[in-house]
Amino acid sequence: MKRRTFVRNSVVVSGGLLIAPSILAQSAKKPGSTKLTILHTNDTHSNIDPFPENHSKYPGKGGVARRFELIEKVRREEEHVLLLDAGDIFQGTPYFNKFGGVLEMKLMTEMGYDVATMGNHDFDGGLEGFVKAREFAKFPFVCSNYNFTNTPIDGHTQDYTIIQKGKIKVGIFGVGVEMKGLVPGIKYGETEYIYPIDVANDRASELKRKGCDLIICLSHLGYEYGSEKVSDRVLARKTQNIHLIIGGHTHTFLDKPTEEKNLNGDTVLVNQVGWAGINVGRIDFEFDQKMFAKKDVIVVE
Repeated sequence: MKRRTFVRNSVVVSGGLLIAPSILAQSAKKPGSTKLTILHTNDTHSNIDPFPENHSKYPGKGGVARRFELIEKVRREEEHVLLLDAGDIFQGTPYFNKFGGVLEMKLMTEMGYDVATMGNHDFDGGLEGFVKAREFAKFPFVCSNYNFTNTPIDGHTQDYTIIQKGKIKVGIFGVGVEMKGLVPGIKYGETEYIYPIDVANDRASELKRKGCDLIICLSHLGYEYGSEKVSDRVLARKTQNIHLIIGGHTHTFLDKPTEEKNLNGDTVLVNQVGWAGINVGRIDFEFDQKMFAKKDVIVVE
């Protein structure tokens, strides 16, 4: 897919559930074009309830009910919407200790998540624990650089998925952080970690061959480390055919997506929206009749 790559609007709407009407008006779909709205979260960490009103940093923010209200509002306003998550769904509140991730999966299913990937904390209940909770998720998990052969998770994740939204064919795959030294070995067992850059290039090329107009990587590698350690920014620079990387792991709050140039000199968007469900990311792609894409980007809190 040939692409024009520029960001027209980038704002932060603080505190409220509603996106300012003027912003929506500026990003309205052009005649004959197809608009795709991507909503995304990362590192929600079992935060079902909002933070208390007396919280020192995030008073009253977050919470599943508030997130769902926002998501439903966008779905009423837009025809083609995808809802994605970049991992670390588990661990962080007593809800996980009590229900082992089942509640999180049920709620994400009710909110209508389309695709998610696994973060390192999604192994905190062990391999069997993830599988037990996974039974309540009516959406796929894409994990491309973890080989789960000979583990209980084998068969419970996908290498990638392809979703058709109107005329737009979207390919989505996922990559995760190396767990050795980060997660106790007993938690991930014989799971094999595969170097993510090689896998990402392979999966993105395959999705391009399958005719995907937009290729998204759900990443739990981390935004950046100030070195060549594999991160979302490094991944963007060392790959081809990926248009958008939705990240997690480092709990990075970005006011707008970072733009990187890939191996071909094309622009890749990298975005991450903090943690605990405080923010929901929104990225609008607009495709004209020749399937050229341009993007309006909004981050909502």
